[in-house]
Amino acid sequence: MNFESRDKTLFLCYNDGMDAEIMKIEDLGYDGFFESNRTELGLDGFEVARVVAEHRGGYRVRNANGEYPAKITGKQIWKAASREDYPAVGDWVAISEADKEQWVIRGVLPRRTIIKRKYGDRNRVGEKSEVQVIAANVDVAFIVESVGRDFNLNRFERYFAIAKDGGVKPAMILNKIDLIPQEELDSSLSRIKERFGDIDVIATSTKTLEGLEELKKYIVKGKTYCFLGSSGVGKSTLINRLLGSEAAKTGDIGSLSGRGRHVTTSREMYFLADGGIVIDNPGVREVGMTDALEGIDELFDEIAALAEKCKYTDCTHIQEPGCNVLSELESGKLDKEKYSNYISLKKEAEHHEMSRKEKKEKDRQFGKFIKKAKKELNSSGHKDF
Repeated sequence: MNFESRDKTLFLCYNDGMDAEIMKIEDLGYDGFFESNRTELGLDGFEVARVVAEHRGGYRVRNANGEYPAKITGKQIWKAASREDYPAVGDWVAISEADKEQWVIRGVLPRRTIIKRKYGDRNRVGEKSEVQVIAANVDVAFIVESVGRDFNLNRFERYFAIAKDGGVKPAMILNKIDLIPQEELDSSLSRIKERFGDIDVIATSTKTLEGLEELKKYIVKGKTYCFLGSSGVGKSTLINRLLGSEAAKTGDIGSLSGRGRHVTTSREMYFLADGGIVIDNPGVREVGMTDALEGIDELFDEIAALAEKCKYTDCTHIQEPGCNVLSELESGKLDKEKYSNYISLKKEAEHHEMSRKEKKEKDRQFGKFIKKAKKELNSSGHKDF
């Protein structure tokens, strides 16, 4: 690779300043893919940096020269069609210096991968569902669940689907294994194996440190790993153990509700001493599907293969005669819980896709109306419209 910032280095302090190490921009995840896109977009006149944190009202970005607070321009806000057009943690951006204490984001480079979810209750009157970008340019999504009440295979599938749809490899962390006997852990791991096949699974405990070395070895220098899961499953504590510090805020499960408290309030990127990059996220109790139809078909490849032999090409696999999927379900060859979750996720994704297309068509019709109105006004002598 031969790009302008190749020889720049970055001095990072790890473990609360105990150690110092030199980091090149490639160690932040930058490579020829992003450089070629920067050139193609005409942004090679600006410095490049990675978004490492997102807070209300601004961002923090880091490159080979240091870390800076940054903001987007009013023009970018005006041009953004949705929240997906705003920078997200993990994005590579072109920046310029506004003053000594503030930098400006001039453009976002195309994303190699993306993790996004739908949030908002479409069943609640007056509340719209929106798409939220969780992180960009992620290599592996660690789906974290704790043993006990939080353990839910259907929730794993939701996270896996949005990861796969965005081009991200999913992996599983089963945390807090010190809370259950070995027999129960073996049973949970067996259920995971039966449901997901050869998915990578790491069983951990932040109290006994079991599985931590395996997790460290899994993380590769220069690659980005995003931790996803509900509040209280131990995402931030795991990251702190990897860092060897208390950089990420943590909290305990509520004793009365059994639910996790939202302690991490913003997304943030951390850099491990061995060069790995990890992203902590606020816990979410609801993982809404976007238009992740490809990710669902990839995750449920067994059902997708069965669907190819259905009598009708537009089969919904719910009630149609000649449905190969229903035939396998009735024979007991297809797991009922897996089938039920597949149908549920598929419906959500199709609903979102339909809503997106309807919005796009409304915008198109409104654009045609404005164009026609301008033409009529101009023809009647109103040239200043």
